[in-house]
Parts: sequence; structure tokens; C-alpha cells
Amino acid sequence: MPDSPTSHPEGLLADGVHESLRPGTALLRLTTTHDRQGMLDGAWWPRSRDPATELPGLISALTERLGPVTRIGLDSGAWDEMPTRMTVDDRVVHIDAFSVGDDTALVTRGDQDYFSLLVIPPDTPPDAARAAMAEAISADNPKQAVQILIDTNAGRTRR
Repeated sequence: MPDSPTSHPEGLLADGVHESLRPGTALLRLTTTHDRQGMLDGAWWPRSRDPATELPGLISALTERLGPVTRIGLDSGAWDEMPTRMTVDDRVVHIDAFSVGDDTALVTRGDQDYFSLLVIPPDTPPDAARAAMAEAISADNPKQAVQILIDTNAGRTRR
């Protein structure tokens, strides 16, 4: 996989791999196709419900692969105290809190290029999380995030 975000054509995802952002932290998978025809563009499995802990690693990894991230929208019911913005790698990223409960993170690159990631609850068993991630990145995935979590027994763990 190329190391530079500029090596990927504009608007396309990198040919992805499953990797840990840092040992012991969240896992991220991105789709491996450039056509973005599925419902989701990837999946993210954070290790906690603390956005201040989890988001910097995600934002850095996405910036490496997609280019600068300007906003991330998260389900407010799934996270502890939500900041309105944070600085990661000397860039300000705005954090939007939504109460829709759709189990996704909406990532904005630039002004209007959106990527949707399935967010797997932190307490999901590893086998269920891996199954949900695999289904989310399937190129022809027609399912919404909540259905993937139900089908893979990753569940929706709301507080």
C-alpha cells in the first residue's frame, strides 16, 4: 500500500488493509475498491467511548490515506463527552454530534467529500467485530450499519 495520500486519485479510497492504528488501539478497515458503490466506505472499532482518546489515531490514519479530514460526525449517544473540535497533526477537525443512533461516523475530506464508516461498539467480542468489519467493507454491501451489527452479533450497545 502506498505511503503517501497523494498517490491515491482524488475521491478514491486507498487499496485498503486491516491494520491497527497503534498497538492496542482501534482497528480501521477501508474498502478496497475505488468505485465506492457500497453503503459504507469502511469500519472502525474504537477501544473506548472517549472521543479525545480515540479520534486522534483515527484522524491521523484517515489523513494518511484520504488526505486532510475537516469534520467527523458521531452519534452522541454512543460516546462520552463530545468535544466540538480538536487539533490533530496541527489541523483543526470539527466534531459534529448527532442523535440519530445510526452506528456510523461521517468523515468529511475537503469541503464536500464524505466517507461513511461503520462504528463497532468498543465492547464487541473480537470475532463479531471482525465479521462486522468484513461485511462493512464488502464492495457490494447493501446493508446499513445497524443491520450489519445485528447480523454479525456485534449488537448495538447503547448506554
